[in-house]
Amino acid sequence: MSAAARPGRDRPRLLLIAPPTSYRIAPYAAAAARLDLDLTIASQGEHSLVSAVARGLHLDLREPERALARIVEALNGAGIAAVLGTDDSTVELASRAAQALGLPHNPPESARLARRKDLARARLRAAGVPVPEFRVVDLIRPVVPQCAGLDFPVVVKPLMLSGSRGVIRADDGPALEAACRRLHAILEQEKDAAPGERTRALVERYLPGVEVAVEGMLSGGRMETLALFDKPDPLEGPFFEETYYVTPSRLPRTVQERIRRRTAQACAAYGLCEGPVHAELRVDGAQAWILEVAARTIGGHCARLLRFGTGLGLEELVLAHAVGRALESRAGAGAAGVLMIPIPRAGALRRVEGVLAAQRVPGVEEVEISVREGYELVPLPEGSSYLGFIFARGPEPAVVEQALRQAHACLRVVTAPLWKIAAG
Repeated sequence: MSAAARPGRDRPRLLLIAPPTSYRIAPYAAAAARLDLDLTIASQGEHSLVSAVARGLHLDLREPERALARIVEALNGAGIAAVLGTDDSTVELASRAAQALGLPHNPPESARLARRKDLARARLRAAGVPVPEFRVVDLIRPVVPQCAGLDFPVVVKPLMLSGSRGVIRADDGPALEAACRRLHAILEQEKDAAPGERTRALVERYLPGVEVAVEGMLSGGRMETLALFDKPDPLEGPFFEETYYVTPSRLPRTVQERIRRRTAQACAAYGLCEGPVHAELRVDGAQAWILEVAARTIGGHCARLLRFGTGLGLEELVLAHAVGRALESRAGAGAAGVLMIPIPRAGALRRVEGVLAAQRVPGVEEVEISVREGYELVPLPEGSSYLGFIFARGPEPAVVEQALRQAHACLRVVTAPLWKIAAG
């Protein structure tokens, strides 16, 4: 074992709370090694094939009170410098653990607001942040009467799912009822959801405009913008599958500044004050609307895009911030982009053709197919994953977007029908 890899009492120690299947575990572990930090993973999975999880602190994340007690019992007085949550499902527990251990943290209520769309909407409205008109509806009862006075089109959203899963546009009453039935069926399969999260949904007025994403870092309530992503594909529904992310943004500087101010305003309304934030907004004319603000880093493998002028990655910046180590976060030169390869149809994956041709497109750095042969492909709104990712870099955003589109055009997804045996 190298000196950098050996645990040592003189190095800052961090606790990372993560679902056992989180793809963020490996990047955080690698970043900790590069920064010479001790990182303990708290997760389910005593017999996990991921060594960092198997060696770490074992919790039942489905029982947060017991998990919190286990963390405090195991780590109180152990010299932990910071506690971080990797995913939406663990950020509230991480904030509560940090609070119990006397460490810098977001208030637990703020972390919960960042996960629950209905509570977040109510808090933003109370703070004077513009939000679309919305209703919280009971999916067990007829939905249209509950939305009286809400003009169509509308968007139906689950209270807590991420990645556009379960998000459906409806243009009239029958479409709204159908969308809510479909969402209810999705939520009934969510074993870790609270009872109220399975039977209620957010219905809000559809917002026109272009969509953007903001990656930021909070320190003492002050937000530093790390990256602003354009989403050049129109996201108009009926489903809202995210595909292209390109940075830096090509929007006018005045619009970019409006986006930054609105994001910071939302963070203040939630009470978020420390650590990474990922925000999604819609921009329509002079207005920037908050779609969501999450107290975590960007989803998917998109953090790979963010290499800063110092050669550092996003996870390194997050860990360094958590232990109070100053690092330069100046953005790197040029442009970068990612395509989250959408799933074109349901079925069993046979193969993806054209990967080598896609990799040869100038500017493309990597084509990663995440799904193996035989895997069941499930499109949105039921699905929760992508086929894979295409990463590209170039001198300017338009060049990067063109490279991603050209590479995507090379791919052909071959599927087979998936036969299921009905019970009964």
